Amino acid sequence: MSISPISKGVYASLAALLFVHTTHAADAFSADSPWMLGDWKGQRTQLQQQGYGFSFGYTGEMATLLDAKRSNNHGTEYTGQLNIGAHLDLEKIAGWKGTEAQITVTHRDGRNLSNTSDALAGHLSSVQEVWGRGQTWRLTDFWIKKKFLDQKLDVKVGRFGEGEDFNSFDCDFQNLALCGSQVGNWVGDQWYNWPVSQWAARVKYNVTPEVYTQVGVYEYNPENLERGKGFNLSTDGSKGAIIPAEVVWTPKLGAQKLPGEYRAGYYYSTADAAVINNPNETDHHHGGWVVAKQQLTAHADDASRGLSGFVNVTVHDTKTNEKSDMQNIGLVYKGAMDARPQDEIALGVARINMNNDVLGNRSEEVDAEIYYGIHATNWLTIRPNLQYVHHVGAYKDGENVWVGGIKFNTSF
Repeated sequence: MSISPISKGVYASLAALLFVHTTHAADAFSADSPWMLGDWKGQRTQLQQQGYGFSFGYTGEMATLLDAKRSNNHGTEYTGQLNIGAHLDLEKIAGWKGTEAQITVTHRDGRNLSNTSDALAGHLSSVQEVWGRGQTWRLTDFWIKKKFLDQKLDVKVGRFGEGEDFNSFDCDFQNLALCGSQVGNWVGDQWYNWPVSQWAARVKYNVTPEVYTQVGVYEYNPENLERGKGFNLSTDGSKGAIIPAEVVWTPKLGAQKLPGEYRAGYYYSTADAAVINNPNETDHHHGGWVVAKQQLTAHADDASRGLSGFVNVTVHDTKTNEKSDMQNIGLVYKGAMDARPQDEIALGVARINMNNDVLGNRSEEVDAEIYYGIHATNWLTIRPNLQYVHHVGAYKDGENVWVGGIKFNTSF
């Protein structure tokens, strides 16, 4: 991994600053603390109680090519992301009822094996999901949110990405096709997931305690992807807007109240997009999604442990989009062993289908991953994983590749 001198200096300065605050903290590096560097002699908890929440996190991902059908180039790459955030409860701070704000700055660095390995040339997904959208500093969140009508109506405005609220999904897997908002992966020329932000507004209404509906409007501005414009606040270069709408059901099923989340949504872009096989003609991206997550069992009547399942489906217009549809499915078991009640094991499989109009000798790519999540401490989780990619790039004669990886998340 190549890290710029500026990045090294920033990381060193941040580490030094945090060390000064926590050198004498009794609970620094405690396995039971949610933060590696502790509670700052209780000051961190006190600040939270006053409405000031600070977060410092890092995600690192390593991937190495284990085997391929034809290639013998067994490369290894590392990439990572630092995020620094502040969450402000403005009701506590300023007396603004039902109001909160968020500021998040991120930095990505490193390289992605999917881009450097000959065996993975043309890979539709990515074996290191945290890589991408320019390895640079970005203003990822800069928003304010307020609730009205006895907390039923929720309005959020500022700068943020679609995947924070719409088509949302967990990001524990290292393979991109099993991580995060999937629409942004397959309509990524206009739908921008984390860490890119754009001017946006989202309105959510809680129909019942378990059901809510929401609609949003997100600026589409290609300049937000440029490396030197991570803090761009200008609307110069805007080309239109992405408009998503969604219904979400969050039930707790059975006597054990097992949690679930079910999403169904649709998006439409007002921006022009070139028609496949006819670049002189334009139309508009549109499509939809269904996401389902449900805990299926409780381990020995302990609902904090047990088996969960998930399904993701996205469909996209075939007139302007190269990928016509995508599906993934998987299982996660948390706390299978009594000695490791917070560890988890997960298996997921994803299928990415190419548009018939751009097939040629292409059809579909399949990405699979199994990982074991080691809950090392409350501030560190390590997920060694094994990935398999069938027909890299959706080419019918494409490579079949095995990749080994390690993903870790830590909170300072």
